[in-house]
Amino acid sequence: MKSRSQIRAGRSRFPDQFDRIPDPLILIIFNKLADARSLGRCAAVSRRFRSLVPLVDDVYVKIDRVVTVDGDSCRSLTLSFPRPRKCFSHFLKLMFFAILRPIRNLHNPHCGGKRFLPQVSHRSPAQVLKNFRHVRRLRIELPAGDVRTEDGVLLRWRAEFGSTLESCVILGGTPTDRLPPSSARAGKAEDDGSMPESFYTNGGLKLRVVWAIGTLIAASTRHYLLQEIIEDHPTLESLVLTDADEQGTLSMGIEQLKEFREKPLVASASSTRTHLPASNMKLRYAPYLELPEGMAMQGATLVAISPATDDTDGNSGREECDSFIRGAFEGPLDAAVKSLVERRIYLMEINGF
Repeated sequence: MKSRSQIRAGRSRFPDQFDRIPDPLILIIFNKLADARSLGRCAAVSRRFRSLVPLVDDVYVKIDRVVTVDGDSCRSLTLSFPRPRKCFSHFLKLMFFAILRPIRNLHNPHCGGKRFLPQVSHRSPAQVLKNFRHVRRLRIELPAGDVRTEDGVLLRWRAEFGSTLESCVILGGTPTDRLPPSSARAGKAEDDGSMPESFYTNGGLKLRVVWAIGTLIAASTRHYLLQEIIEDHPTLESLVLTDADEQGTLSMGIEQLKEFREKPLVASASSTRTHLPASNMKLRYAPYLELPEGMAMQGATLVAISPATDDTDGNSGREECDSFIRGAFEGPLDAAVKSLVERRIYLMEINGF
């Protein structure tokens, strides 16, 4: 049986080939990995890895649990908490106190025995990210969407923010199988591009307004909660905050992040979300749309929202057909947008709130 000294001597004759991989190549691999949880595991492998992980450019943080603000990891949100529709800010703030178990025991090589990523039983993503010093592209995923809808209804939204709302696109409707050709032709013959009278009388319009207001509250709350992250990471060039349901996505590019840092953020009266400026809401509606892949959508609705000061021609139906709206969704939903932008526009105004 070999002694420990013999084993060590044998190892020295066969150096670790992994050490021959240059640091830039390892950083490329870490950037492809991106996931903060996996990067935390890598940082536990060796001192070299622990020194390289904080240098990654691309980071993805998945928040997969909702815990109470007091940090009790075993006690999740219960039905006794306020309804999400009435308290988006409360719900989303709780989501930011998430647990990333696999990375909480790692150590910071620059701080003695301190953990590389601090215990996060009651830490926010801003605290989890504080040891990543060169983040350029950050993506954060929340565990669920924020806007409640009726069963069977699909709702998707995309919003861009600088220091406040720049634009928001909402697509909603009820996915269904295509109607038989005869029924579809009959429906198209009756559809003249206008909203049917029943849309006003059966609550259809009111429901769409509720979608829009709920989306704006959710988006402005997400934006407000990003303050600390943006302030702590001056190297950021792209920030995306989405959710596991793929319901909504808030995005900020390099110019928008610069504006956010230079202009003070204005909070709403509740002080838990960004104040929204007076805006124009342009709604398009189709009772029935045929989509690719054998799909269809009933009650298809496209809502484009932008600050009133940015809308120089409220009577034009083509100004929203820019790259943001057309590129907001993919697949069959992209086809729905392209069909809806050709429909008649119904303009509404929203006061700042």
